[in-house]
Amino acid sequence: MLQAVGVTSVRGAEGRPAVDDISFDCRPGEITALLGERGAGKTTLVRLVAGLDAGRGMTWFRGTPLHRVADPAREVGLVLGGTPGHPARTAGGHLRMLSAAAGVPAARADELLDEVGLGALRDERLGLLSRGMDRRLALAAALLGDPHTLILDEPCRDLSLRDAAWLLGRLRVHADAGGTVLCTSRDPKEAARFADHVVTLDGGRVVADQDAESFARTRLRPRVSVRTPHAARLSDAVRREARAARRSLEVVTESSSLLSVYGSSCPEIGETAFRHGVLVHRLTEEVGAAPAEPGGMTGGPGGTTGGPSGLVRPAGPGRGLVAAARRPPAEAVAVAREEASSGDPADALQAADGAPVMSPARPRSPRRALRYELRRMLGVRTAPLIAAAVVVSSLALCVLLARGGGAPRPAALVAWPGFLPLPPAAFGAGLIGALSFGEEFRFPALAAVRGVSPRRPGLLLAKLAVTAAAAVVLALLAVVADAQVLRLVNGADLGPLRANWADLGVRWLGLCIGCAWAGLLAAAVFRVTAAGVAAVLAVPVLIAPLVEFALLGPAVRSIAGLPGRLRSAAGSRLPEAADPWIRAALELLAQPVGAAMVLSLSALICAYLSIALRSRTTW
Repeated sequence: MLQAVGVTSVRGAEGRPAVDDISFDCRPGEITALLGERGAGKTTLVRLVAGLDAGRGMTWFRGTPLHRVADPAREVGLVLGGTPGHPARTAGGHLRMLSAAAGVPAARADELLDEVGLGALRDERLGLLSRGMDRRLALAAALLGDPHTLILDEPCRDLSLRDAAWLLGRLRVHADAGGTVLCTSRDPKEAARFADHVVTLDGGRVVADQDAESFARTRLRPRVSVRTPHAARLSDAVRREARAARRSLEVVTESSSLLSVYGSSCPEIGETAFRHGVLVHRLTEEVGAAPAEPGGMTGGPGGTTGGPSGLVRPAGPGRGLVAAARRPPAEAVAVAREEASSGDPADALQAADGAPVMSPARPRSPRRALRYELRRMLGVRTAPLIAAAVVVSSLALCVLLARGGGAPRPAALVAWPGFLPLPPAAFGAGLIGALSFGEEFRFPALAAVRGVSPRRPGLLLAKLAVTAAAAVVLALLAVVADAQVLRLVNGADLGPLRANWADLGVRWLGLCIGCAWAGLLAAAVFRVTAAGVAAVLAVPVLIAPLVEFALLGPAVRSIAGLPGRLRSAAGSRLPEAADPWIRAALELLAQPVGAAMVLSLSALICAYLSIALRSRTTW
């Protein structure tokens, strides 16, 4: 059960909140529809209920606030439109990546692909999926953790009739299994057809909270839809005859060629058109939303009276209206039930006791974030392409430096000419780091897996580890390739470098890892990849010169005896063998680039943690 009490959004630019003090309940086994026009506050309310936006009020899921749920992915599944994934990622790869974030086996992703009818398209890229397929994949992502509650924002928007019928049938299956479904809609007729409970919003407030039967009786009425090229003539004729017969009806002009007539029938309208010589192209009876006019509706004797916010209450009981409005396509529901029951038995319609069948609670593992990050990075070809570009550009620069003969041997080995702020490997590592978090905000796929925030420390540690490994691989690839080029081009002897390989290697790896982490943290703080790239370039171009300027001048005391003084201050707990390592670290920090890198990383980590700790969701 979902309970929202006093949910209020922050005040907008107009000085009032988009959602103001909204309370409602969503009961298990039912589909609850949030109905309202554009700007009524439906999407804002959904995001507040799901904990994606900050606001006031409380929301309980089966009696527990979402931020206290141990595994939110098992409690809530979200569908906020299409699939927010990288367009180059495959459907199967996208779902397996999210399964790692949700802590479920990868086999669950394959089962869901078959269940939603995308089994044959598991290798299709997201950018090539149709809108209906994309919405099915989004629903599969929401179902990864077997959630009790499904929250969907206008799930049938822009879908074909077949896809919409299938999706509504699948939601009915979930509700029949004892789950809770909350979705938004703009169409009153659609809400009456598929929902058991309708909450109507207007201007960010609740104006009606009704079951489906009451909603259909008060908001929907039978109407006659007439399409004619002479809509104005027919409208006047229908009104004149109704006044003459003292009958109550209402004519609404939908467009220049379409009329909706409430309170009449097809034979009556057809006879009126025949008597006045009006050509009619289409004449059908429908069940539609009652028109709402400012100040309420008006009518003749026995007509309609205006309700709150224009809700119309018809004079008659509207017998049979609910059955006509709420009846979903039987064939679509049957297909959805058959597809749901043909998969995992845990997705069957209903357990013996009427509760949804849920798998046992899974222990949370820190490896969940690591598996997610590995699948995210390796699921597209961006990282391999960056690695190939790094190796090619590093080889080209190495050949130029080797043929010139004026560059020092270490600079030629890492392909770092003086006119470049960074060598290709370090810049490539920084770009991979920036993309690691930049893609999270550009393609917010984690929103589908509730409880996983792209700024939480758990995900930060996983990304730091994976980007550090990628930086080490890039650094080693570049050095190995450049060493072979130096031998082939001018037969250079690298023997002198081997004597100091440990110090040079630590500096080289430290530069690449530091660039990767600087790009990663800056992209996380500023939510964009370009900020990460700018932070990587700012270290040698801007921060290092400032640090060098600050370090100019004679030092008050030499650092020659500092390792020994540190050991004595630590109470001789540090062995003498640690002196070379302490000296190497101090020498690295004394260099402008090293000091600038440490300062940048320290500031970015503090900024990242200050932002991440504001969120209540955890990994």
